[in-house]
Amino acid sequence: MIIDVHNHVGADLMFYLHGDFPYAQHLVTMTSEGRALGVNKWVVFPFVVPIAFKIEALKRGEIVFDGTGLEKVPYAFENRRLLREINELFPEEGKDCLPLVMLDPMREQAAQIKELRKLRGEYKFYGLKLQTTMIQSFIKTLANEGRGFVELAAEWDIPFLIHSSVGEQDLWAQAGDILDVAEKFPNVRFCLAHSCRYDKECLDRVNALPNTWFDCSAHCIHCDGAVADMPYIAPRARRFDSDYTNPARVIGDLAAAYPTKFMWGSDSPFYSYVGMLGEKRLALISTYAKEVAALKANKPEVVDRIANQNIRAWLKLKDESILNG
Repeated sequence: MIIDVHNHVGADLMFYLHGDFPYAQHLVTMTSEGRALGVNKWVVFPFVVPIAFKIEALKRGEIVFDGTGLEKVPYAFENRRLLREINELFPEEGKDCLPLVMLDPMREQAAQIKELRKLRGEYKFYGLKLQTTMIQSFIKTLANEGRGFVELAAEWDIPFLIHSSVGEQDLWAQAGDILDVAEKFPNVRFCLAHSCRYDKECLDRVNALPNTWFDCSAHCIHCDGAVADMPYIAPRARRFDSDYTNPARVIGDLAAAYPTKFMWGSDSPFYSYVGMLGEKRLALISTYAKEVAALKANKPEVVDRIANQNIRAWLKLKDESILNG
């Protein structure tokens, strides 16, 4: 059993209008390509920027929430659209998917919670997903004005999966801030995405906290970033020690160092990313095949642990038939 814990399905108007990549992924494309590579199940969630933001601003790559977007409540449309796709449009492919719903911790919290409660009465979903960098929403809000989302997670006994950063330019999704939130809510499970950008201090904190995990989504391009000492990767003084010219080796080293806390995910289709980093265009290209190959280059016991057992522990499903079927 190989579970891919990090996948986007749907479309992103900002990425499309601004000229960035990727901007869409179809459910059937994801499952067809992944299944051919040996992936069995997918944890999925919508794309990043909701249509509640001002569309004209998205074309400029700007985030503006002023009530003129196509929707009033962030992610209300995107979450429902994903769950309809999984359950009604493509139920055969959807039966192998475990959906998470997206949220914005800083805007319209009460309206979002109302929509999530309504959605929970109609469909199954298995966790809450945040990508606060792209929507410029401070993750620390989750412990304050946005704590209603944490209370939902505790009530429903479902985990969070949160995009994490360590670069100084990212004010919204610092891995240290996420870990501070997790420490305040020990009864709720959290996953920090992208291996905390290989920041050893943060990875060690994940390992020490009983309610935190991390995933290696977009692993190959993050390894490339480490080799090139890119600013979105932890600097060498703080970086987990491994051979980043060999992504499979990095997976093996992380799995040995953090045996129960490391989960494998591809970040499809964001295993590739083309966009602006400051005034320069950043082009990071990988493939689903490369992500799976780096995983499978390790021993079967390691593969099963990080792409199955640890993910099950983080999800803590009340009924695992969706995984066993």
